[in-house]
Amino acid sequence: MRKDNRTIGIAPYGGSAGGWGALKAVADALRGQMSVKQDVIALFKVNQPQGFDCPGCAWPDPRHASSFEFCENGAKAVSWEATSKRTTPEFFAAHTVSELWQRNAFELEGEGRLTHPMKYDAASDTYQPISWELAFREIGERLQSYDDPDSVEFYTSGRASNEAAFLYQLFAREYGTNNFPDCSNMCHEPTSVGLPQSIGVGKGTVELEDFDHCDLVICIGHNPGTNHPRMLGTLREVSKRGATIVAINPLRERGLERFTSPQSPIEMLSLGSTPLASTYYKVRVGGDAAMLKGVMKALLAMHERALQAGEPGVIDEQFIREHTEGFAALKQDLDATDWSHILKVSGMDYKEILNVARLYANAEKTIICYGMGITQHQYGTQNVQQIANLLLMRGNIGKRGAGICPLRGHSNVQGDRTVGITEIPSQKLLDSIEKVFGFKPPQHHGHGAVAAIQAMRDGKAKALLCLGGNLAEAMSDPQATFAAMRKLDLVVHMATKLNRSHLLLGRHNYILPVLGRTEQDVQASGEQSITVEDSMSMVHASRGMLKPASPLLKSEPAIVAGLAKATLPNSKVDWDRMIGDYCFIREAIEAVFPDFKDYNRRIMEPGGFRLRNAASERVWNTPSGRAQFMVMEGINEDPRSLKCHDLVLTTLRSHDQYNTTLYGLNDRYRGVTGRRDVLFISAAEAEKRQLRVGDKVNIIALDPEGQRTSRRMDNLTIVVLDMAQGSVGAYYPEANVMVPLDSHDTQSGIPAYKSIPIEMEPCAVPVETSGALR
Repeated sequence: MRKDNRTIGIAPYGGSAGGWGALKAVADALRGQMSVKQDVIALFKVNQPQGFDCPGCAWPDPRHASSFEFCENGAKAVSWEATSKRTTPEFFAAHTVSELWQRNAFELEGEGRLTHPMKYDAASDTYQPISWELAFREIGERLQSYDDPDSVEFYTSGRASNEAAFLYQLFAREYGTNNFPDCSNMCHEPTSVGLPQSIGVGKGTVELEDFDHCDLVICIGHNPGTNHPRMLGTLREVSKRGATIVAINPLRERGLERFTSPQSPIEMLSLGSTPLASTYYKVRVGGDAAMLKGVMKALLAMHERALQAGEPGVIDEQFIREHTEGFAALKQDLDATDWSHILKVSGMDYKEILNVARLYANAEKTIICYGMGITQHQYGTQNVQQIANLLLMRGNIGKRGAGICPLRGHSNVQGDRTVGITEIPSQKLLDSIEKVFGFKPPQHHGHGAVAAIQAMRDGKAKALLCLGGNLAEAMSDPQATFAAMRKLDLVVHMATKLNRSHLLLGRHNYILPVLGRTEQDVQASGEQSITVEDSMSMVHASRGMLKPASPLLKSEPAIVAGLAKATLPNSKVDWDRMIGDYCFIREAIEAVFPDFKDYNRRIMEPGGFRLRNAASERVWNTPSGRAQFMVMEGINEDPRSLKCHDLVLTTLRSHDQYNTTLYGLNDRYRGVTGRRDVLFISAAEAEKRQLRVGDKVNIIALDPEGQRTSRRMDNLTIVVLDMAQGSVGAYYPEANVMVPLDSHDTQSGIPAYKSIPIEMEPCAVPVETSGALR
């Protein structure tokens, strides 16, 4: 390694996840954003029964919540939202949109909280203040002017509450469309689509308490230290009681190796840590399906050998016989899958795959956790189903200490789906809305995220309403996405902070500032609580306790209701009643979704309540009433890239990042400081290409035929990490420029962010940009 690497912000990190590094990062975040006194008070209320839900990840809260139930990135999320910095009308008056466009994402959000409703003025190229009344009226008039309701796209962020999301889908459906592109379309849509086919429910089946009883946890394609850090405390307890953790991931991530709990005085003072994964295998980017089929194939062979020897088999034949269908077809597919192909595509050795199978066979109760490393592929839905297949083979769904555990991102992305944010509504949902509210919702399917951008590109979409989020930067193919959004007639953003999506201008543009999760929400009946659903189907209340960033802020439910009233003068929905007291929204949710029975009473209980999960009870809500083994054709997660297996790029989040939000420019556990223009690569791949840490390279995306495209990122700095050969990584969303809009899962529509065939070349002439599109 070069002696001057540290000066360019690249140096190995020797510590564990958590520990003093995490506490320092929390202190820096608090000091940089707002008064320490206010933040400390707020943090004591994070994830507490009488406090507010963390605006970060969706990892569940323990029923016996501790005095401190938050993590480093949760503290960053709170301080980022509860910042003392403000983006005022005076700021907008002093900076044109053209000028703001030149700033990066970190700088834009770093200006602080939005304080006033704003409307874009083309003559001055600035956003200018507008009253709420006028904004609602103008937006409502424009929405009324469109002949086709399907020309409007209703985007939803996963941070929206159940109450806001329910009203939003009610507004859109009474307006006449099922167009609901949302963040789930870009993270766990393969879960929502794939698991109902397999087990009859589009959610995970485990509860947090199951981790107290499992023998084995297999973690595939996720990085808990950065994306769901509170999970580290759970994994720590799993490890300390002697259960086994296996990690399978293209990169060795510190958050899966060892963890120092900031809440453990002994570990902190002794500089000790708890080892997490006892076994860590590096699967090649795009090789998860091959690996999973290899494990199942090995399991079948072990079962047959055991039976021949007169010993008990390792497959749960009774469970398969009583609860499933399709096992014979799966077995036939596995028998026909060649080991040489499995090993080539997975990048793993036969002994490694066999060891995973042995650990699984010897564990009575297994939980498999997975993240976007599994879902964000052209065959992401099939990937999810292969995990379900593996669990079904040993009856590991519907019993204590076992099950499937998709790791959702935003704190309510699952809840939004539950209360109706879906472009493919069931007939049961549509009939229930009609029965409760007296209008007939549209019966046809609407647009997901990719279809929405395609509709904008093709001139079919006229308006985009965004309930939070940063759609433009979150989506793949910014080259197409940015141009498509600029074709719109109307763009409305409900947001807490400024981001790049707000600078992509249609003919009429509005930014409407909303209350954050941390802030008091006072309506006609007094202070309100909202509710969220975590990754394990637990629904609980959240009540902000900080003074709003501006007296002009409105809650998301109030803004949705204001837009609906302005757009639908003859609405059958009593919007004012529901906004005056959110209990009435919850009563309406309960009327449409009977699983929310006694909603208002049950959220008063500490920790909330769990929605019924039929698969957890071994009730399979599939057409046949049985769980289904789903056969995947071949073993390639990205079949359109079959000719391009030399080097594959995956997108990654940094440690100072949550989705598109950047809290800083550091990636502590990967040894990167103050920069994002890097390319991660293994030592073997670097040596093969005669590259050293700090060298500059360009990367070029390849088409399905293996030919170079115009998609490229230039002047990236090499960072060597312990990762799978044939795999490289770059930061999301900058690397979205490498993903074409049509590269997505054909079943769920999720963009294939995680497997991009590329070529690499030395950077001969330094350039000014890192390839990020502005």
